[in-house]
Amino acid sequence: MPAPPVLRMLDLDAAEPDEAVVVIDVLRAFTTVPWLLERGARRVLAVGTREQALGLRAEHLPDALLAGEQDGRPYPDFDLGNSPTEVAAAQLAGRTVVQRTTAGTQGLVRTVGSGLVLAASFVTAAASARRLIAAAPQRISFVITGASLGRDGDEDLACAELIGARVRGDDPDPAPLLARVGPSDHGRHFTPGGADWAPVADLDRALELDRFPWSVEAAPAADVPAVELWRTAAG
Repeated sequence: MPAPPVLRMLDLDAAEPDEAVVVIDVLRAFTTVPWLLERGARRVLAVGTREQALGLRAEHLPDALLAGEQDGRPYPDFDLGNSPTEVAAAQLAGRTVVQRTTAGTQGLVRTVGSGLVLAASFVTAAASARRLIAAAPQRISFVITGASLGRDGDEDLACAELIGARVRGDDPDPAPLLARVGPSDHGRHFTPGGADWAPVADLDRALELDRFPWSVEAAPAADVPAVELWRTAAG
């Protein structure tokens, strides 16, 4: 039996390339990305800044849709925010979507050069664990993107703990881990009567454990200055 992989938990500021990296953003970037793919997006590209997203469309991808936010609030000049509920109702067949978010896409651009990068949340937790088991890295870094901007990131840490346990062959009860999402610093925004950019429905979608049977993998795009994300079956 090979030795189990070494697991590292890093906040966003410490994110760096590694043999394998799992960038986690439960609320909401990497709950939203699987829905972009599910709704038929042909390509999903991630960038670090609003200006990069606008430039990518202006210079390379004139028909692309822009999706994203700053501190949770959608950009007024983007086509979509960062809401999985909004995306789940969108018609995206054949479209290219460029995403920029405050936390999730920042983790991706900081870990470019890794042997394997997954963009994960609870909705892809089981598939992400299977992909890691298949790759069999000796070390895995989990980037807890919510641990930034003074937030505790406990929703992302809980997801990392679940995926890490599954990779090591354990099968923990997910209920206590899922229960940490709502009370986390960021999760407390998603309450009835809260900000219009933080619908309770988004929290509900973030808690749909293993909703998608495939993981989301990321690597530098071959033709444009961005990180490309795609679904990867693993079993």
